[in-house]
Amino acid sequence: MRVVIAPDKFKGSLSAPDVARHVEAGLQAATGSNLDVLRIPVADGGEGTLDAAVGSGFTRRSAVVSGPTGQRIRADFAVRGREAVIEMAAASGLAVLPGSPAGTGEGGSGGRADSASAKSATSLGTGELIRAALDAGCRQIILGVGGSANTDGGAGVLQGLGARLLDADGADLPPGGAALARLDRIDFSGFDSRLDGARFVLASDVDNPLLGAEGAPAVFGPQKGATAEDVAVLDSALTRFVDALAAEIGPRALKAAAAPGAGAAGGVGYAAIAVLAATRRPGIDVVLEFTGLADRLAGADLVITGEGSLDEQSLLGKTPLGVARAAARAGVPVVAVCGRTTLTAEQQKDSGFRQVYPLTALEAKVELCIAEAGPLLEQVGKQIGAELADLTRAGTAPAESARTKEPLNV
Repeated sequence: MRVVIAPDKFKGSLSAPDVARHVEAGLQAATGSNLDVLRIPVADGGEGTLDAAVGSGFTRRSAVVSGPTGQRIRADFAVRGREAVIEMAAASGLAVLPGSPAGTGEGGSGGRADSASAKSATSLGTGELIRAALDAGCRQIILGVGGSANTDGGAGVLQGLGARLLDADGADLPPGGAALARLDRIDFSGFDSRLDGARFVLASDVDNPLLGAEGAPAVFGPQKGATAEDVAVLDSALTRFVDALAAEIGPRALKAAAAPGAGAAGGVGYAAIAVLAATRRPGIDVVLEFTGLADRLAGADLVITGEGSLDEQSLLGKTPLGVARAAARAGVPVVAVCGRTTLTAEQQKDSGFRQVYPLTALEAKVELCIAEAGPLLEQVGKQIGAELADLTRAGTAPAESARTKEPLNV
């Protein structure tokens, strides 16, 4: 019997590879290690996208780049042939702000974002990672955005690729979104010429524009430590950035500011669309494509997916639903594991899940579910292993069996 385990991360607890590993351990313990198990970590284009790439045949590379507040850090990216996957959070994320547990594989939850970092954080390191990918010979680059610390409109990305942001005296601006209030012009004379032959995909489900009430500063700035006053400052500064960019590249800079996705990752989506001519695609679609999930489901008897919280947002194109749809197309039953769920039985059924296994059915205290997610997932894996015959029986209708599992007798 063949089982495919394709989960997203349990945010603040376990990475996707670790989730898959713990579930497999439970499965094998219940079945006497007689299963053919394929682990395929997946993601929605944000944090965890790099792990998904490495788990699907990409090679992990690293480069020393600028962190969100200018500190030098080592950040990873992934390469397969001429294709690269860059996870923005690795270089410009909240998790690599000074004072954060950078690099904590199981459970790094973010840095110490405040008003100062909200205004000064830069996406420079992401631009430097793109340059490292170009150095590695890559010309097809996937930008996985999410978890960013910056609200600089992607100005830092452009600086990392050789552009200069100058004030009225011709001096280079310091990094960060707030500094763009003093922007006079942008000098592209040193812009990396290899970009002319590169193609970019912006893997993002965010459809916010750059500016205004639904823009990056207003919607996402507070999550990064911005006060109401900071939001106004950043929105004004980014407006100046758009005008300066339009003076250099023409009307497409103005059009891009209103494009869906321009507000992604503190406005990195804007720079990617306006300058790098990036194509925006749903993150889960991009990840499922480069992992080859559809082809790897051939011959599978069961798919196990999941994420930390299975809720109404999960129904809006997040990872578990994307995997469930792929499994449905392949005719393979699918179940979900999660830390907790708020989905009704009807929503679970409509999503295609035969069953949902929340850790809160084992441990009611959410904080303990987070701290002990690994052992709890192994218990869930044991239960799934014990129920494989029922879960994979031909003709078992999801409408009849979809439900949230009760606590295990362990």
